[in-house]
Amino acid sequence: MKNPYTLLFGREPEQYIQRRAEAEEIIQNFTYDNPTEQVYMITGVRGSGKTVFMTEISNHLKKENDWIVVELSSESNLLQDLASLLASENSRAELFKKAKINLSFWGFGLEVAQTAPITNLQLAITKMLETLKKNKKKVLITIDEVISNKSMKEFVSAFQIFIRQELPVCLLMTGLYKNIDELQNEKNLTFLHRTPKIYLAPLNSMEIADNYQENLKINAEDAAEMSRLTKGYSFAFQVLGYFAWEKNGDFRQVITKYKRYVSEYSYDKIWAELSAKDREILYGIATTPSGKIADIRKTLDITTNEFNPYRKRLIRKGLIDGEQYGYVKLVYSVRRGCPYPQVTYRYFLTSSLVTFL
Repeated sequence: MKNPYTLLFGREPEQYIQRRAEAEEIIQNFTYDNPTEQVYMITGVRGSGKTVFMTEISNHLKKENDWIVVELSSESNLLQDLASLLASENSRAELFKKAKINLSFWGFGLEVAQTAPITNLQLAITKMLETLKKNKKKVLITIDEVISNKSMKEFVSAFQIFIRQELPVCLLMTGLYKNIDELQNEKNLTFLHRTPKIYLAPLNSMEIADNYQENLKINAEDAAEMSRLTKGYSFAFQVLGYFAWEKNGDFRQVITKYKRYVSEYSYDKIWAELSAKDREILYGIATTPSGKIADIRKTLDITTNEFNPYRKRLIRKGLIDGEQYGYVKLVYSVRRGCPYPQVTYRYFLTSSLVTFL
């Protein structure tokens, strides 16, 4: 049989732990006759399953006859690609021709005799969306890994107008916290601050254990131990499952290989993106057994005012959990103090996020 787990980022795997509550919230809002929200941002650490989660939602809506799903890349000309993809399907092109929408100026091949071509791209998209609305069609636009560039700013500005015009369009974006934060802080894009964000938390440990037990044909105790090793991290769930499958479920043979792979392809990158102060704060959290903020500040010898901004930022980045008042903890770890005091900050912290603590 084919290995049902995958080592690739972003690819929808055969084995997938669904985030039912979050998916249902988005799908229900988008499918209401008068949606309360038309934009959602999905964020979380690298490898937390943002792309797969977005793909799950887009695949669900693709099955509905009244939905059109358009996938865009933030590295390209978003408005031009949106217009091109909307006009690329034959049945939609016929609708636009009947509505006398001449897009020949943009090289889309949609020319209407005795009708002047539309030279403003935003106007062209508006007319296409108006036509789709009359024909009871809705459009979902997905953008994976958003970045704050010129094309993205122009697109979001135009999308604001589409919403105000009550056009049948919804937007689903994924991104790392720092990229979303940069985009939100653009002075003309303040509406993004009000956009609901889905922060992808660790996967349910019982569902991970059940999945391993069923697919790897192992006992409940071994499945629970494998689940504990992943700490609920989506990428780790796939990697450990993949390597264990190759050994007929004997996960103990692959633990070292698994830890090395997750560190090299995920946590080294997460570590590299952290500021020196982020690393210092995380080290203090990891090495303070109580998890109390007061104790962590004492460990680091910093004030509340110094600690709080980093606490908020690390929560938004998906690295720490601050649900319990007065406490914080690493999201993808089990706190046991620091069992490896002799290792360097970099190696200790990179590894602690998944394996050592």
